Amino acid sequence: MKQLTLGILAHVDSGKTTLSEALLYLAGEIRSLGRVDHQNAFLDTHALERNRGITIFSKQAILRTDDGVFTLLDTPGHTDFSPEMERTLQVLDYAILVINGAEGVQSHTQTLWKLLERYQIPTFLFINKMDLPGIGKGAVLEQLSGKLSEACLDFSPDRPQDALFEELALCDEGLMEEVLESGAVQETTLQRAIGERKVFPCYFGAALKLQGVEDFFSGLSRLTRPGSWKDAFGAKVFKIAKDEQGGRLTYLKVTGGSLQVKDRILLRGKDGAELEEKVDQIRLYSGKKFTPVSKVEPGMVCAVTGLTCAIPGQGLGAEADSAAPLLEPVLTYRAKLPEGTQITKALSCFYQLQEEEPQLHVLWNEGLQEIQVQLMGQVHQEILKSLLLERFSLDVEFLPGNILYKETIEEAVEGVGHYEPLRHYAEVRLLLEPLPLGSGLRFGSICREDDLDKNWQRLILTHLQERSHRGVLTGSPITDLKITLLAGRAHVKHTEGGDFRQATYRAVRQGLRSAKSVLLEPWYSFRLEVPGGNLGRALSDLQRMEADFAPPILSGEEAVLEGEAPAAALIDYPAQLIGYTRGQGRIACVPCGYRPCKNPEQVVEQRGYDPDRDLDNPADSVFCSHGAGVTIKWDEAPAHMHAQSPLQRSRNQVREEENREGERLSRLQARLEDDKELMRIFERTYGPMRQMELVPFRPAKASNGEERREVALREEQTEYLLVDGYNIIFAWERMEKIAKENLDAARARLIDLLCSYQGYAGMELILVFDAYKVKGNPGTVERVHNITVVYTKEAETADMYIEKAAYRLAKERKVRVATSDRLEQMIILGNGAIRVSAKEFYQEVEAAENAIRSL
Repeated sequence: MKQLTLGILAHVDSGKTTLSEALLYLAGEIRSLGRVDHQNAFLDTHALERNRGITIFSKQAILRTDDGVFTLLDTPGHTDFSPEMERTLQVLDYAILVINGAEGVQSHTQTLWKLLERYQIPTFLFINKMDLPGIGKGAVLEQLSGKLSEACLDFSPDRPQDALFEELALCDEGLMEEVLESGAVQETTLQRAIGERKVFPCYFGAALKLQGVEDFFSGLSRLTRPGSWKDAFGAKVFKIAKDEQGGRLTYLKVTGGSLQVKDRILLRGKDGAELEEKVDQIRLYSGKKFTPVSKVEPGMVCAVTGLTCAIPGQGLGAEADSAAPLLEPVLTYRAKLPEGTQITKALSCFYQLQEEEPQLHVLWNEGLQEIQVQLMGQVHQEILKSLLLERFSLDVEFLPGNILYKETIEEAVEGVGHYEPLRHYAEVRLLLEPLPLGSGLRFGSICREDDLDKNWQRLILTHLQERSHRGVLTGSPITDLKITLLAGRAHVKHTEGGDFRQATYRAVRQGLRSAKSVLLEPWYSFRLEVPGGNLGRALSDLQRMEADFAPPILSGEEAVLEGEAPAAALIDYPAQLIGYTRGQGRIACVPCGYRPCKNPEQVVEQRGYDPDRDLDNPADSVFCSHGAGVTIKWDEAPAHMHAQSPLQRSRNQVREEENREGERLSRLQARLEDDKELMRIFERTYGPMRQMELVPFRPAKASNGEERREVALREEQTEYLLVDGYNIIFAWERMEKIAKENLDAARARLIDLLCSYQGYAGMELILVFDAYKVKGNPGTVERVHNITVVYTKEAETADMYIEKAAYRLAKERKVRVATSDRLEQMIILGNGAIRVSAKEFYQEVEAAENAIRSL
């Protein structure tokens, strides 16, 4: 039996909730069809949703079929509630994308498609409202193919199968092979292709009249495949809500193992500490109603009580946490509270809503004595206001806020923080590195446990993640950074947990003060529709905004413009649009990430932020001197730190290696001069060197008649190193000891050593072993990890092979030969190669080992 989670997504007013209603009706879960406009839809459970006729909160329903059980998650379609929708994507097995046939692929539809691609969710499409006049299936398919994917194919049951098979063959090689062999595609093959996002089935109909819904439901049941689940318990939290009694509900999907009532789950608390919490109750919701159960299996979506610290996006058990959401609010609003309201009580109410909606990012500004929240837009603001009034009797007004800028840095920098008032001690060194735009914040540690205990390291990482760190240009949150713990120091008696919090915050701040900061501004993806007569004005406005947009598309008397523009330029544009188009223009905007600000100096000046006056975010360090704490300015603090920077140690090692390399090159230069002198003496005595004829290595036929394959030497390398294997083994004392006990073990050990050496040094290394005494031996050349290992053929010594290889390669490449054989050294010298003695080669390998070990 299948146990799958289906999410239904759409641009607002595409008929998403109506399709959900039709699916529930056909599955027998409801007895009569509700309607959004009649305010009786099964999944519109909240009064705000029924009054506005839109989905605001994601809800679930259960569909039982002969093929399995599907959990249907209905998500918000309005762009202001996109974060709620994106959180739901984290637990989907399949998605249903509903498209309004009359409107086609709208801007938010393309945003949804990008999100589905980001989360790699297999997708079925239902093109709704096809009963309206003037809608052609062909035109819609052409638009789907052009704006979404060429793999969006018509799966209507009345379509000829041969035509479908021909189109399927163009989507995937596996499908093409099956069509060529049998002229058809098996259902299991089609399930695989859909599951791997190589095919996107499209169905057409009118959900309100149940047209095409039954065919769509049938295709959905047949063409989905069972999920694959882990054995160990794992679950992903995607939503926090309150029940009718005010109890906290944690919505999650089980991705492995099982979950039972009274099970204990390890969670990370708000302060970063780990704690166990017990599952008191498990509920399976369908609409407003729920069924309590004692156990849930993999693939099931449920709500549990008893978990007070879980947050959306958190992984439980073996499941990892989700990445940062792509869609985030870009506007900050100020909350104006009623006269006489206690600030602490109001702040508590906001924090409760933030548990359910993490993207609110509630902030208490101590300096301005005001509560600030981040909202997606006007509708989001109105809904939040209604919730505060309904649940907490708090009548709040939201004053116009500011664009939410962010900050990052241009180049990597080290940040240091020290906190040592009397009887306290903590020191932290961090590496701050810029990441590509949209990466968010990442944290890690390369600190050695010998320098700082693992428990302290975990605490530092927790402090890095527990708050939003402010930049130094405008005081905006930082993003697109990787912060790595390099080193730290604690005191056996005087260090407490709070000391590392202070040192960590100061290290981040000191690094930001030392770096060159970059101001980032949010951008919107927009779809602008204006009458044809207003196209010139619209184009002029977009150029003034410095927007990136495609050429206009003329549709009848309207013109459509799509592109991306800074949020600051678009924030007031809807009002202007209504004015110059006399109410006939429309614009839809969706956040699409952050880019470097086009006017950073102007924004910084307007904000007037002074990092030195931000007492809540100090960059200075505190040291102990004469029994009292002394503040050292951030730019002087690095010179007073107690722990040495690993980066400084690395720089010292690099300098030492450069010195050693310089000495080696000097010796090599002297050796080359000696080689030239020897060559002159050789030629005066014996005459000019005769060019040797090179016979290329040709492996013999194997016993099964197949020719052994020789690994080709990589021509792009600038240097080759040929090593006489057994000569080196018996020339190195430590290898000779191993060889006396077991020659095979010595050979294997040498191969391992040279693999590491090659990875460090980077040349093309060829290791040659004698095998000339083996009767009938055809010789072999094989690739072992990153080096080439040669076993010579019968009657061919390693010396002979090396001579020929050196002669051939030295014509175009730099070639060195490592051997202690004097005669061999003279011969390869005549072939134009550089000789390296076994002793010198041992020193090189040992130096590489030491460098690798220190890294």
